[in-house]
Amino acid sequence: MVEMESPTQTAEHIESMTEFLVKNYSDQLREISLSSDPKLHYPLFIEYAELVDDNPSLAHLVFSNPEQCLRQFNDSAILAHKIALEHMKKFEKKIGIEKRFIHVRINTSGSPLERSPETFPSIGRIRVRHRGILLMLKGTVIRSGAVKMYEGERMYRCRKCKHMFPIFPELESINSIVKPPFCPSQRSKSCEGTNFDPVDDTVTRHDYQEIKIQENTQVLGVGVIPRSILVVLKDDLVDNVKAGDDVVVSGILTSKWSHDLKDVRCDLEPMLIANHVRRTNELKSEIDISDDMIEKFKNFWSHFRDTPLKGRNAILRGICPQVFGLFTVKLAVALTLIGGVQHVDASGTKVRGESHLLLIGDPGTGKSQFLKFAAKLSNRAVITTGLGSTSAGLTVTAVKDGGEWMLEAGALVLADGGLCCIDEFDSMREHDRATIHEAMEQQSISVAKAGLVTTLSTKTIVFGATNPKGQYDPDQSLSVNTALSGPLLSRFDIVLVLLDTKNPEWDVVVSSHILAEVQIEQDRDVDDLTIIWPLPMLQRYIQFVKKNFRPVLSKEAEEIISSYYRLQRRSSTHNAARTTVRMLESLIRLAQAHARLMFRNEVTRLDAITAILCIESSMTISAIVDSMGNALHSNFSEEPDQEYSKQEKIILEKLRGDDIY
Repeated sequence: MVEMESPTQTAEHIESMTEFLVKNYSDQLREISLSSDPKLHYPLFIEYAELVDDNPSLAHLVFSNPEQCLRQFNDSAILAHKIALEHMKKFEKKIGIEKRFIHVRINTSGSPLERSPETFPSIGRIRVRHRGILLMLKGTVIRSGAVKMYEGERMYRCRKCKHMFPIFPELESINSIVKPPFCPSQRSKSCEGTNFDPVDDTVTRHDYQEIKIQENTQVLGVGVIPRSILVVLKDDLVDNVKAGDDVVVSGILTSKWSHDLKDVRCDLEPMLIANHVRRTNELKSEIDISDDMIEKFKNFWSHFRDTPLKGRNAILRGICPQVFGLFTVKLAVALTLIGGVQHVDASGTKVRGESHLLLIGDPGTGKSQFLKFAAKLSNRAVITTGLGSTSAGLTVTAVKDGGEWMLEAGALVLADGGLCCIDEFDSMREHDRATIHEAMEQQSISVAKAGLVTTLSTKTIVFGATNPKGQYDPDQSLSVNTALSGPLLSRFDIVLVLLDTKNPEWDVVVSSHILAEVQIEQDRDVDDLTIIWPLPMLQRYIQFVKKNFRPVLSKEAEEIISSYYRLQRRSSTHNAARTTVRMLESLIRLAQAHARLMFRNEVTRLDAITAILCIESSMTISAIVDSMGNALHSNFSEEPDQEYSKQEKIILEKLRGDDIY
């Protein structure tokens, strides 16, 4: 139990807090003073690290007794605001508007609190000892409630001595007002009055919203169920986050009584009253990329200036190195994760930049291995299986909590800005698969459930893996072989078929690779990027090229892509589900992704031809390259640049021969 401060101590603390605010945050105070609406609740953001440097004893007080100190800080902010008003009037000849509600929001980022597991625990490790201190929690918003209003502090007057004092509602007991047992006046002779009357027009009303955050599944151990906690947002913090956002919340841990249900024991549920909320969606790629690493990337490409495809293959070898060969699949995974450039056309319609990939293959062809590795490469990933996924679990669920309906985010919403891997895609029910159509193309999910009508963002890459329906028949179309509908197949940029054909030579090579993998791992020099790239380097490279390169199509690349699209449209008998306008957009995205992979800002002929080769691998019957072969048996070439020259010659001759290019 925290001891009550004497009036002298309280006055000293408020004075030192006011001094700190005036000295360090005069610009924010000036902006608040010049704002026009006096009824709004204004945030005043301060850095905890600055407070530690400026006044360590005050910083410790805020940490150890935040409930009382934050109220004092809010009072100090009002005093500092009045000082700022006087200063503006006297020296700047400007008249500001006095505000009634200013809330100090303490940003703990970069402070000692962020580095201690005691003050920054995972949600699953919250215990009673964390109650009553300034706590930081990190998680993903999975549920966002409606914004409500509740009555805050109210002034009461003692009937005996007429002393006025505020009473704050207790969130633990569902915002009920609990009056003190006797008059709290701090006079020399105590009043000991027990009857109090509310003072008219002194109620402060607050906006109020409840959200639920869940710990990130990627940082949990095997078999650990992700825990969640209720977070209360008040005043200026409401409606700042939505389902699917990654957030870091600092606040005070308290608890509230669970809802009173018949035959159910009433428990205290942990709850965090937020003081500061920081969205980390923009910081999802929180992997540091140093200048030395960028220099390494540049040196790598200058080394392969004359043989760029050899350099590209060195990068691709780092993708799922435990799987032998499968060059086509590794290229497809790299291009899908890097993606193209989103653009908005003249009518304001957004054309997505994210690519989608579907692997169709026999059992034991490494599909799930690629899914797991792609999830490691992505900064944000959600892995699910088709059998355990319903339409609500993939998109959004309407849940009832305490008599009120709320939306709870599903896999695609939680993967917003990242990657959603769906294994056993064929196990999903037909109507469940239909729900992801909008999420894949329009990159949003429209919801109309239980009176809640909204649209949620799903700017995500979908990476699916499925088994063929029975024995794969090359003479039949993809729709027949996979039992997937044409509209769904057309949304995948690349569809690769991995068939386990009986090839003794291939089996010998693969078995030798698996048996020698341990020895290779021991002998491998991780610093030699010309041979293979380690996982951390690949993560940083993909993040860097996505952020810094926005490739533009050259005139020649445009003509090649357009010519190939027209040729496919003419010969689309088996591939009717794939050869839609979406295929043209896929070609552009893949060409842009390849240009990014090659560390360039221009899409050249090389990128356009590579995009065509990827699309050709997706076709049941190829329109150009007759001997594409099985994607499972595609291996890394010793001389990729020379092999590419042959493929380029075949493609251009075919396009010219048909008078298209």
